[in-house]
Amino acid sequence: MGQLSGAQIVARSLKDQGVEYMFGIVGIPVIPIAIESQRAGIKFLGFRNEQSASYAAAAVGYLTGRPGVCLGVSGPGMIHGIAGAANAWSNCWPMLLIGGANDSYQNGQGAFQEAPQVEAARPFVKYAARPDSIKRLPYYVEQAVRTSIYGRPGAVYLDLPGDIITGTAEEEELQFPPRCPEPPRTLAPEESVQAAIAALKSAERPLVVVGKGAAYSRAEDEVRQFLEATQLPYLASPMGKGVMPDDHPLSIAPARSTALLNADVILLMGARLNWIMHFGHPPRFNEKVRIIQMDISAEEIGTNVPTEVALVGDAKAITGQLNRALKQNPWQYPSETTWWTQLQKKITENAATVDEMIHDDSVPMGYYRVLREIRDLAPHDAIIQNEGASTMDIGRTMLPNFFARHRLDAGSFGTMGVGLGQAIAAAVVHPEKRVLCIEGDSAFGFSGMEVETAARYGLKNITFIIINNNGIGGGPDTLDPTKVPPSAYTPSAHYEKMAEIYGGKGYFVTRPEELAPTLKEAIAQDKPSIVNIMISARSQRKPQQFNWLTR
Repeated sequence: MGQLSGAQIVARSLKDQGVEYMFGIVGIPVIPIAIESQRAGIKFLGFRNEQSASYAAAAVGYLTGRPGVCLGVSGPGMIHGIAGAANAWSNCWPMLLIGGANDSYQNGQGAFQEAPQVEAARPFVKYAARPDSIKRLPYYVEQAVRTSIYGRPGAVYLDLPGDIITGTAEEEELQFPPRCPEPPRTLAPEESVQAAIAALKSAERPLVVVGKGAAYSRAEDEVRQFLEATQLPYLASPMGKGVMPDDHPLSIAPARSTALLNADVILLMGARLNWIMHFGHPPRFNEKVRIIQMDISAEEIGTNVPTEVALVGDAKAITGQLNRALKQNPWQYPSETTWWTQLQKKITENAATVDEMIHDDSVPMGYYRVLREIRDLAPHDAIIQNEGASTMDIGRTMLPNFFARHRLDAGSFGTMGVGLGQAIAAAVVHPEKRVLCIEGDSAFGFSGMEVETAARYGLKNITFIIINNNGIGGGPDTLDPTKVPPSAYTPSAHYEKMAEIYGGKGYFVTRPEELAPTLKEAIAQDKPSIVNIMISARSQRKPQQFNWLTR
């Protein structure tokens, strides 16, 4: 027994609560927390910007079910970290933002980087607190971690003044709570389970939408059992991809618009009727659609479209209930229906349209040609981080996922700049897997310096791939510095040269025949590599029935 500093108490408390990863930038007054966290066995990665660090912390929460930590200095550092907290808030992912603060006895005096940090964080977090004493630090850490993962997951914030971090307390006077248990897997009432099955049986054109809520709850085995038992057509949300393998015969992803528009009963499995699903409204949905909604949050039920059957609780547990009910009274949607015929026809039509684009060897290249090559060379269990406008939208359809939680992107908040932070998080959580970070040139620019972070920590399992069209939505091939369009970037910028700052290797690709050998070599590198692929500024998605954003 002896004295422990506030930093030691925070680090020990985090480790006790199952926190394994911390990202941030050190400085006054938080550097002792980073040092003590390393000593406690927490993996700390020093980033180049707190914003990227906060995106990494949120991604860890999604990938592991325990919050990652973003550590920021007071004032500007903490405020940068709010970006990731907001992203976690929108995506419903657990993360812990820890902000240093001025010494508490200096409050109101205009202290160094003094700011209303608790108030700034509060709109985006489930819990925000400034501990009132060193002795109570373990209590606050446990409460923060538990709040982040219980109920609807989300971000939490702890505000730590310098005198709390550097002050001391007698170890014998401290009480360290035990690790908070995993969140309870709440069940739906049995009558709701039976009502959901009855609604599906009554449907002429049923559809299941699998969301990232099902991925987060580790429901992949239960979802697969349910869909294969019922033979219902399903569609995955962007990060719901992989809960069911994208190549499963029940997937109707290529007929997404047709399925949403014509389905008469839709089961939402951890998916929300937000902008990604066009709010469930016409013209993208049938105005008379009936909704069966499975969600961890009762407050989400009935959002935008009235819910016929509510299944409130944990997706893994409730899908297990559905499976047990079907085992007692088996039911299967027929394979010979006009609905399946309509969906299969649209899948075939769309495949024919895309086939021409993915085999187009024109120079400059188009999105589909590049993404086809990445698709064909990606390891089967690769974790795909994918962001950018068309790079992400087309990538969602072109890059398959076969395992849950193997896709990360801009998510519900539509956040550009999350890419490198998310890729680094995936690489440290899953060092055994290849991580492909596939970025538009604009998206890469938000956090490109984090390639040095990846190299510094020896994350040799990341390959950065930039699909470069000279700007946001495409830019000119030549540029007059006196007349720069708002969306333009430097034409043919050699971003791959950033690999040289850490002794890595970069590749610049302009022709389709260069794609395969270059990607193979880059993926085999023992250091993070950058592949910079030039495409046509005029390359676009295939013609769409509707605009991408429902207004």
